[in-house]
Amino acid sequence: MQITTLILFVGGVIGLIGGAELLVRGAARLAAAVGISPLVIGLTVVAFGTGSPELAVGVKAALGGQADLALGNVVGSNIMNVLFILGISALVTPLVVSQQLVRLDVPLMIGAAALLFVLSLDGSLGRVDGVLLFSGIIVYTGWAIYTSRRKKTAMQREFSAEFGLEASEKAAVQHRWYIQLLYIVAGLAMLIIGADWLVDGAVVFAEALGVSQLVIGLTVVAVGTSLPEVAISVIASLRGERDIAVGNVVGSNLFNILAVLGMTALVSKDGIAVPLSARNFDLIVLMIVSLACLPVFWVNYTIARWEGAVFLIYYIVYTLYLLLRTGEHSNLPIFSTALTLFVLPLTAITLMTRVVRYRRVRKLSSNSST
Repeated sequence: MQITTLILFVGGVIGLIGGAELLVRGAARLAAAVGISPLVIGLTVVAFGTGSPELAVGVKAALGGQADLALGNVVGSNIMNVLFILGISALVTPLVVSQQLVRLDVPLMIGAAALLFVLSLDGSLGRVDGVLLFSGIIVYTGWAIYTSRRKKTAMQREFSAEFGLEASEKAAVQHRWYIQLLYIVAGLAMLIIGADWLVDGAVVFAEALGVSQLVIGLTVVAVGTSLPEVAISVIASLRGERDIAVGNVVGSNLFNILAVLGMTALVSKDGIAVPLSARNFDLIVLMIVSLACLPVFWVNYTIARWEGAVFLIYYIVYTLYLLLRTGEHSNLPIFSTALTLFVLPLTAITLMTRVVRYRRVRKLSSNSST
């Protein structure tokens, strides 16, 4: 493996991060100026901006005949978004979760993961599947913007707190719209170049290590393309912009499944092949991780630090499993048995116990108040 391959790979990651930063900066300020709520900005503008590396990588991989890489990238990125990004963000500061996320957006994220699993049961994602998935992101985006615009007047003070934009500053942003447009165009250009370098480097890595493109997508490329989400969510947590921190993750997961895989399936000549290993494990893990968000978010509408630590531990366990599976390690059966019989059931029992206890406390408090 030549040093130039490593340089291309690192340069691709840098290009993706820099491009996403420019794109998000321009798009978020424009969205704030026209009156879209911070939560919706996190769910759409920021999430789509930070999810654009996955889209660029997916389309590039599909056009190059490496669609497996796109599938692994999306599944790996979504798992990392929940377990790693929410985990580390909650460790920085406990996250407050909007009721809208729990009632609508998280169930939609779970539904998107389940839909992907169902569509993949035949072993591929074809163009019809791509149309269905991509139609979903169009409907979701239109609905999110429409409902937010209806509440525009009520959101004015929230903008000042979230973005520091007073009325005069909003007018200035609207007047200098072309500057924000330049940010967006420059960001997209960096994303395209970065995706090109990243995919080329990842393919060489896969060939040199004898690892499948699916596994490379699930690990190395997924981490690289998720770095913008890491930066955005951690910075948002530090600044107290928790709607953006959590909304970015949920919105990115929706965007990755519906837009990235939808577009990739549309442009790929032979569709996206879904290996048996992905159907038997990775897609199931994605559904479980998505489903776990509901009870965690619902209890007190917060993500506590200890829950963030649990998310991080599970991401480490998942990555370790992938490495053992790739190397066909002799301890893999023992590791799998421990996960199936002990770790996952114990986690499910813990979540259900916490939900039941929370419902009892709420019931007692409501009875005492009456």
